[in-house]
Amino acid sequence: MGRKSNGMGASKGLQKRRHASRWLDGDYVRRTLQLQRKADPLEGASQARGIVLEKVQLEAKQPNSAMRKCCKVQLVKNGRQVTAFMPRDGAQKLIDEHDEVLIESIGGCQGKSKGDIPGVRWQVIKVNGQSLDALLKGKIEKARK
Repeated sequence: MGRKSNGMGASKGLQKRRHASRWLDGDYVRRTLQLQRKADPLEGASQARGIVLEKVQLEAKQPNSAMRKCCKVQLVKNGRQVTAFMPRDGAQKLIDEHDEVLIESIGGCQGKSKGDIPGVRWQVIKVNGQSLDALLKGKIEKARK
C-alpha cells in the first residue's frame, strides 16, 4: 500500500488504509461476517432438543487414555448432527437410541471443546424431559415412552 499519509488532508487516506487493513485480521472478519453464528448448529440458542441416533465412545486426548461416552444427536430444529458428551458415571445406561435429549454448550473457551474430548462441544442435560442429573442421583425414575 505504500507509506502512511501525513499532513493536513491525510484523514481520508488513513481511514481507507485502516479499513483495508482490518480485513487482514481473522477475528475481525469472523465477527463482521458473523461466521461463528452461521457455523453454529444451535443457531445462537443456548440449548436445543435432538434425537439420539447412536451412542459412541471417543478416545481422550493425550496423556489420558480413557474412552469418553458420547452420543450422536440429530437436532430437531434444523436436522444437523452433533456429538454430545454424556456427563457423569452411568449416564450412558440412562440414554438410549431414539430418546429425545436436550443439549447445551459444554463451556470450553471461545465455544470450542472442553477438556480432553476432541471435537465435542455439547453435553446432554435432559433425557425425555427429565433432568439427567436427577436421574443419576436416583431422585426420579426414567419415564416409559
